Amino acid sequence: MTSRRRRRTGTSLFAVYALASLVPVTVLGAVLMRGYHDDGLSHALDQGKAQAAVIEQMAIAPALSGADLSEGLSGEERARLQSATDLAIFHGSVVRLRLLSFRGTVSYSDDGSILGALPVRDPSFRAAAAGRIDARIVDAGPQFSAAAIRVVQPVVAESSGRAIGVLEVYLPYDAIAAKVEADTRGTMTRLGVGLIGLYAVLALISWWTTRALRRHAADHEHQALHDPLTGLPNRELFRRVAEESLVQGRAGDRGALVLVDLDHFKEVNDTLGHHAGDELLKIVGQRLSESLRTDDTVARLGGDEFGMVLPHGADRDATVALLSRVREELSREVTLDGATLSVEASFGVCFYPDDADSVEGLLQHADAAMYRGKHVPTGVVVYEPAATRPASDALVMQRELRRALESDELVLHYQPKIELSTGRVTSVEALVRWQHPERGLLPPAAFLPVAERSELIEPLTRWVLRRALHDYAAWTAAGHDWTVAVNVSARNLSSLQFVDSVRDILRQAEVLPHRLHLEITETALAFDSDVAGQVVDALAREGISMSVDDFGIGFTGLSQLRTLDVTEIKIDRTFVADLMGNEHDRAIVRSVIELAHRLGCVVTAEGVETQDVADWLVASACDHAQGYLWLRPAPWTQIEDGAGAPAGSDVPLVGAAERTTV
Repeated sequence: MTSRRRRRTGTSLFAVYALASLVPVTVLGAVLMRGYHDDGLSHALDQGKAQAAVIEQMAIAPALSGADLSEGLSGEERARLQSATDLAIFHGSVVRLRLLSFRGTVSYSDDGSILGALPVRDPSFRAAAAGRIDARIVDAGPQFSAAAIRVVQPVVAESSGRAIGVLEVYLPYDAIAAKVEADTRGTMTRLGVGLIGLYAVLALISWWTTRALRRHAADHEHQALHDPLTGLPNRELFRRVAEESLVQGRAGDRGALVLVDLDHFKEVNDTLGHHAGDELLKIVGQRLSESLRTDDTVARLGGDEFGMVLPHGADRDATVALLSRVREELSREVTLDGATLSVEASFGVCFYPDDADSVEGLLQHADAAMYRGKHVPTGVVVYEPAATRPASDALVMQRELRRALESDELVLHYQPKIELSTGRVTSVEALVRWQHPERGLLPPAAFLPVAERSELIEPLTRWVLRRALHDYAAWTAAGHDWTVAVNVSARNLSSLQFVDSVRDILRQAEVLPHRLHLEITETALAFDSDVAGQVVDALAREGISMSVDDFGIGFTGLSQLRTLDVTEIKIDRTFVADLMGNEHDRAIVRSVIELAHRLGCVVTAEGVETQDVADWLVASACDHAQGYLWLRPAPWTQIEDGAGAPAGSDVPLVGAAERTTV
């Protein structure tokens, strides 16, 4: 909802509240006005009754002899009545006065007229005849211009105390009405001021309420359409923007839809903790927003996945160049919890409306391109129907890998670890392969990323441990005194249950703990993760040797290893490959060897491919080495024949090292 529409809705809502508040205030005012008017009228009638009672008691009753009025009045009685009432009538305190018998005849009239007297059947007459007093506002007659209070009451003789007739007296109402009106007007003025104040308060409450509701609606809408962590649009708003852009694209304003996925983000969560992962997501969202143009949209779609809509991205080369700059900006180092790491991401791009005519299709194609981006150096891949694998490949891979574990399709190859001082094999490292029934022998890079992003890494690690210890028993029976090394994932170190699992597998295989080495990547030990450190220490207490694999390319340093019980440092092949031609690499390797020895660790160099490098390592006091100089990974039975063969022998040498993990 736009802000203008929200304002219109808020104004309408305020008007409804104002009208709703006005109705009860108006009704209340009308009711109170009617009540005050009725009270004034009742007060006037009560005053008329009181005045009539005084006239009856002070002027009429004393003038009568006590005989029933139906018998007529004597001349003396008439004279006394005339004398008693003339002054009141003259001064206007009485408008008209009559005495009536119970038969309805006029016994006395102040003006001598008998016309217009109350008939016997009149309710007021009957009430007076029954001993009650009746008062009401009436027209005093054609000779009078104003209304009057007519009081009809019984006449009670003083001598006998009984009713002898009916008194019909008309009292002036103008003065009473004026006073009642003045009192009512004053009261209504005060009431009006109070009601206006009440309405003002209700209107203020209505305004504040509608304003609060507008803010609440705006906040609710923002929360419904934005990611609470990064503040970026969420998947729903991203879809809306994409749908609007696609409509514009059909009209000629073409653009691009991009999906971005962070590489190795799970390792940050597993090692640093989710709080660091959340902080990294905030930084990524901010960098993406700052790197794009003002009319581009960046959204967080969930987890470590982001989306972009570039409405003016029809030029493919310019869009790819823009995204490459964005990826470069994103890759700037960031420090989290005192550790520095680089952010890597894969970008999948598709162009609308050429690549798809629906948002769902665009998302699928961008996702497929992004999946390919994880396997190319640039990290930015444009959707190509013939080249991009469907996004469902990862799910298919998970299903097939689960079946492979159940069907025992995995195999282990081993790479020997050579003791440089003697040239003999002291240990072998287990490297997993997948003998796929359709795609042949798959290297770990083809399926391990999928396993590490799912729950399959744990059963896969257990399978490798069991198979490696089974093979260990076989080569031990054949007379080879090799220990066995197995790689473990960061996810394995996220729970102390892994220690129990390794202990159980060793017991079932009847292998002593010190014959097993577990190799952990630097990433898995990054940031001094409390849980990872506890797991490593618990494994070491079991007697299992711990190695830090691929040292030098991750997030940690040797100083952080002082608190962990590790026995071996393996120098990554990137520092060994060009050792003879790069003085900086030689200085780094020499320093690592010296510092590792001071920490009580042995040192193994990975990726040794030439005899010159091996000789230099021997001269530098490196303890062990692995590489194609001796043997490429193979079944353990082939190690018997090829291990220790010098360069130039029938053991094949290759020019590119094979990076492997379990």
